[in-house]
This record gives sequence, structure tokens and C-alpha cells, in this order.
Amino acid sequence: MSYIRWALFTVPAIVFLGLLSGRVSNSGYDNQWFAALVKPTFMPPGWAFPVAWTILYILLGFALAVVIHARGARLRGPAVALFLVQMIGNYVWSPLFFRMHQVTEAFWLILFILAVSVLTTWAFARVRTVAALLMLPYLAWLAFAAALNYEVDRLNPDASRVAAPGLRANIE
Repeated sequence: MSYIRWALFTVPAIVFLGLLSGRVSNSGYDNQWFAALVKPTFMPPGWAFPVAWTILYILLGFALAVVIHARGARLRGPAVALFLVQMIGNYVWSPLFFRMHQVTEAFWLILFILAVSVLTTWAFARVRTVAALLMLPYLAWLAFAAALNYEVDRLNPDASRVAAPGLRANIE
């Protein structure tokens, strides 16, 4: 029963914090600065991102609950610590990219997130195999997101200076 209680906390918390990060940073296709950038040809449609991230955050919440529930597991503490480090990086990425327009820095951050997530997955596997399996779609998406971030950076070398189309005022 303890696993269910943990999952009832971890899943909504991770989903809520992800939603909050996206809202605070004005992420997505409605962001005028982002809309002004050149996108790679393999950029998914706008609806795919909230769907993918919601599913991934749910899986991450379940994976974390599995590990937290594994009382007495030798690597439980370090695994949770690694998970928290990569999640903090995950929640910082959207404001860095969408709010602060730091595309290159966001690329380096996503590589850091990916590296720590690989270590997290390894640690989760040492605690409970199912937790590591729940991390695999996230690792795949992070690799894809890193490729997208790299291409946006390559296609928009002056992205931090791109001016979002603004409102026009007719003052006479």
C-alpha cells in the first residue's frame, strides 16, 4: 500500500511542477519569440509536446515512487538524489530556453540532464528494474529534444537577439 501512497504524491507533484515550469516560461508554439525562429524539418507539431511531457512526467512519477518504496535498497538514497538533480535541470530548461532565449545554454543543460538521467536510470536499475524501464522513454525523448535544441541553435545563431513580433500601436 505504501507504493500507492507514494505514487499519489510523486505523480501529481512531478506533472504539476512540469506544467508550472512550462507556464512560467511561456513555452510552446504560442510563444512569439519561438514562433519567429526557424525550426528543423523534424520538429513535431505543437500538440505533441504537452502530450509527450505529460506521459513522461507520469512515468517519472511512478519510477520515483517505485524507488522510494524500496526501503532498505542500498542505492535508494543516491538514486533519489540523482533523480532530483536531473528533475531540477528539467524544470530549469523551459525558462532558460523559452523565457531567457538562451538556446545554446539550454542545449548544454539538456546534455547535462541526459547524462544525469542515464546515471539515474542505472541507479534505479540497481534498486528496482521496473523503475529503470519506466525511465527509458524519458531518455529517448531527451535525446530527441537535445537534437531539436541543437538544430534550433544551428538554424538560429542569433536566437537570443530575435525580436518577437510585437503588438502595433497606431498613435497619431
